[in-house]
Amino acid sequence: MGLRYRVRSKLLGRPDIVFRRSKVAVFVDGCQWHCCPLHWVRPKSNQEFWDRKFRQNRARDEKVNRTLRKQGWRIFRLWEHQIERAPAKIATMIASAVSKRRA
Repeated sequence: MGLRYRVRSKLLGRPDIVFRRSKVAVFVDGCQWHCCPLHWVRPKSNQEFWDRKFRQNRARDEKVNRTLRKQGWRIFRLWEHQIERAPAKIATMIASAVSKRRA
């Protein structure tokens, strides 16, 4: 789509894709690690450990979102299954946000 972006950014939360000039950050969250309501399955063993781990992941995501928004960033948090199902639609949505923020 002709947009310039960065991967492996050192921005807070380590977004998967960053459009620095327009301040758009894209996070692709794994369904299991971030507790997707459609695909997450609670582990059967060591549940205390995993419950704490998943709670911490979600709390960290919320903190990162709040902090980056306060700094003027537009945040996209996408589930891995969303990208697998409709990559063109997601790309168009992000490109539109980047274009609007540049204007």
